Amino acid sequence: MTDRYFTKQTFTFLSSLADNNTRAWFEEHKRDYENFVRSPALDFIADMAEELPAISRHFRALPKKVGGSLMRVQRDTRFSPDKTPYKTNIGIHFRHEVGKDVHAPGYYVHIEPGECFVGVGLWRPDADALFKIREAIVKNSESWIKAREDKIFCKYFSLEGDALANAPRGFARDHPLVEDLKRKDFIGLAALSNTDVTSKDFRALALQRFKQGGPYMHFLCEALELRF
Repeated sequence: MTDRYFTKQTFTFLSSLADNNTRAWFEEHKRDYENFVRSPALDFIADMAEELPAISRHFRALPKKVGGSLMRVQRDTRFSPDKTPYKTNIGIHFRHEVGKDVHAPGYYVHIEPGECFVGVGLWRPDADALFKIREAIVKNSESWIKAREDKIFCKYFSLEGDALANAPRGFARDHPLVEDLKRKDFIGLAALSNTDVTSKDFRALALQRFKQGGPYMHFLCEALELRF
């Protein structure tokens, strides 16, 4: 296993890409992308494949250049006013074995200068998954509160994401957990520093955060009738 994956050069490349987000610049610096971003990310994912079963055997770490846990560097600009072609961060998603895309339950690592974090949960779940989670919150309120307010989870994670302005259709506006029912994302984020990411202990730290997010992930998987 690798002791250290990402370096100062990783952050230098990402910052330079943010300042020069063009195809011509990227092609000129493609070797730096390979050396400081993609190769270390794939090494990290490969090592995590051996570690993840200690947390859950139902999440996958796939060290593939395309179609694996490393999110593509190219942006989808079809429906965005921002036409810059490349993402200026590294996104790594260890999704559930039944998941097909980034909207599946998963563990996430985000690396961006000054904005690094570990994430757990679901980002933009589809309507069916969203209904199941909301229904589980209503039917198993005590379990939800226990997971959401787990002492260790709350020490490191904060619940983030977008929410509806009003209670979702079919759910009472005066429900005591209505603010949770309004959520469109069910994600917990734990901040990391650039120094955390470049440390030789980064893999161990990421795994520790994943483990600390266990109660929250367990509730979500149970709500979606998935194995955890």
